[in-house]
Amino acid sequence: MNKNARIEETFLITLPEQAAALLHPIRSEIVAALKAPASATELAKMLKETPQKINYHLKALEKVGLVQKVGTRNVRNLVEVLYQAVAKTLILSESLGLSPETAQKLQDQQALAHVLSLTETIKKDALQLMEQAEEAQIPSAVLQAAVHLSGEEERNEFINEYFSLLHRLIEKYQSGEKENGKEYQVSIAVYPKPEGGKQ
Repeated sequence: MNKNARIEETFLITLPEQAAALLHPIRSEIVAALKAPASATELAKMLKETPQKINYHLKALEKVGLVQKVGTRNVRNLVEVLYQAVAKTLILSESLGLSPETAQKLQDQQALAHVLSLTETIKKDALQLMEQAEEAQIPSAVLQAAVHLSGEEERNEFINEYFSLLHRLIEKYQSGEKENGKEYQVSIAVYPKPEGGKQ
């Protein structure tokens, strides 16, 4: 199997069984986490599930064509299969004829899965930076806040305005590679507070 399989930028969801697979929370999380090849064991650690459960869902996702096998490797005399998503971004085809409610649920599910994947990436990057830091201070910043929104309409207005403001800010400073400049990662997430969640 090809260990360096190229992942596409986008993939059009045209089959009802593909859309149904993404409605399952764990399966949407798996797809979001597989931007790079990983085994069932690695995904299990990342998503805090058992390897057997992850392997079951991987088989289901492979069957509907949303993930693919891209390689194998030997780990303690065992052969691990590596999987990867078929694309970085999944797009719902209008031909599916989904109700607006179902389409919105799918979009929200994919976005939430991306939040989980993003959190894992930030954690890995932070640990790597701490290992490289030695005595130097790493320039970084974090903003965390809570906002109360009255409903779906106000939520959408807030998110659109939020991203519009950030887009203008990023464009202001995004002028290509600069002499002696350093690239910084900017990660953004907006999601509802879980019921019973800690303040």
